Amino acid sequence: MPAGLQPAADPLADPADPVIAVDAMGGDYAPDEIVAGALAAQREHGVTTLLTGPPSRLRPVIARLGAGSELRVVPAEDIVGMGEGALAGFRRPRSSIAVACQLVRRGQATAVVSAGSTGAIVASARQRLLEVPGVPRPGLAVVLPTHPNLTVLIDAGATADPKPEMLVQFGQLGVAYAQIALGIAAPKVGLLTIGAEPGKGNILTRRAHELLAAEPQGGALPLNFAGNVEGGDLMAGAVDVIVTDGFTGNVALKTLEGSMKFAAAELRSALTGTRAGRLGALLQRRGLREFSERVDTDTYGGAALLGLGGSVVIAHGASTARAVSSACALAANLTRGDITEKIRARVGAPSERRGAHFLRRDRER
Repeated sequence: MPAGLQPAADPLADPADPVIAVDAMGGDYAPDEIVAGALAAQREHGVTTLLTGPPSRLRPVIARLGAGSELRVVPAEDIVGMGEGALAGFRRPRSSIAVACQLVRRGQATAVVSAGSTGAIVASARQRLLEVPGVPRPGLAVVLPTHPNLTVLIDAGATADPKPEMLVQFGQLGVAYAQIALGIAAPKVGLLTIGAEPGKGNILTRRAHELLAAEPQGGALPLNFAGNVEGGDLMAGAVDVIVTDGFTGNVALKTLEGSMKFAAAELRSALTGTRAGRLGALLQRRGLREFSERVDTDTYGGAALLGLGGSVVIAHGASTARAVSSACALAANLTRGDITEKIRARVGAPSERRGAHFLRRDRER
């Protein structure tokens, strides 16, 4: 067992007082920006954060921030690099991300936040946190800045080759997430494919459409399925939850991110390239500020890995302190909303006593 990890005497803490295990060594700007973000989350969002990583690397950063008495470090001497993938997550049990997941499994934290390698985070979380019965693969949910309401896209990269039945489960995960994170009571669900007609798409999406439109099985709650949506509908806000496989979802997400960066750069060039443009920007500064905040990924907190026995938020690799703080706030929100139990109810899985899943695998891998 890594130093600093001891089995919890009690089950999970009260969800009203979330404890977030933050992988302090994950991300392009770790540990400085990660530590600063964890501190901001404590001061601004009322959560407790536990930093995992080498104390020799973290304590000087904490000291520079003047937060010696505010932040606690849980030792984890190994680090998974940003270029490493799923195998590193499986094979590095003493890494900062593995120790963060262990804290949740043992009931010493309620959620994990990491800006590290997505593949390593997913692998480590799947190895250390039990899957929810009826959800064989987790889904990665991200929020798209659509207008007038935000939209959830799932899966954004956790499961590249799912079966059609898994897309139905992703729909249930996305609905639970939209209800808690976006406050939508009855989210509309759409299936991403190449045409609006039910028969459009490949074998996967055609069968998934049939299952999504059918009566739910195994005690699952019904979905408000609105049919197919196309790539051009991603930012239209036509539905509240867009379901797809992890390969397609990841390509779509990165395409949108690149397009928004390009559009923002072109807009900035147009507004600053001439005197008239600069005058117009000055007159429209409030609207431009609101637009900038809406498309700023730092405000959304990252992607939520759903379908496991604990909340995991994966922040962007280039996360700043502000993004890490937002990710911690999102993780706390999911904890307070009891996302795992809501997912259990939606897929028809039996409810378990909070913290019972931490009894599995007493021996640290």
